[in-house]
Amino acid sequence: MKDEIIKEHQFTNSIEEVWSAITIQEKISAWFIQADFKAEVGYEYTFRHEDTKIYGKVLTANPVHELAYTWIVGGTEVETTVSWWLEKNEEGTKLRLEHTGISKYPGETAIAMFNSFQDGWQGCIDGLAKYMTA
Repeated sequence: MKDEIIKEHQFTNSIEEVWSAITIQEKISAWFIQADFKAEVGYEYTFRHEDTKIYGKVLTANPVHELAYTWIVGGTEVETTVSWWLEKNEEGTKLRLEHTGISKYPGETAIAMFNSFQDGWQGCIDGLAKYMTA
């Protein structure tokens, strides 16, 4: 089973604008889901959407370039990792998102979670792109 989801997107926005959109809780809540989040190493964050709670701890916060945090879907106790990398280029900012560790889920659940995350992260990137052009 593949254990890594990778999504990339090219933004025309500055690296500072994209960094702000993925690290400021009010902005995350506007394009993604309700967030209690700070881009500070060790911060224990919570994302909420309907009946789903996602929580974890910020592992890396290297302003405007790298953000990483653990990702635990409530009720599963399985810890995976979500990482974001931003790179300034001539067109604006290239974003790369990676979600790893999905094979830690037991058996068939890992496949179901991988498929769910694959679609979910695409929706996330699409939502961020729409937010950044609004």
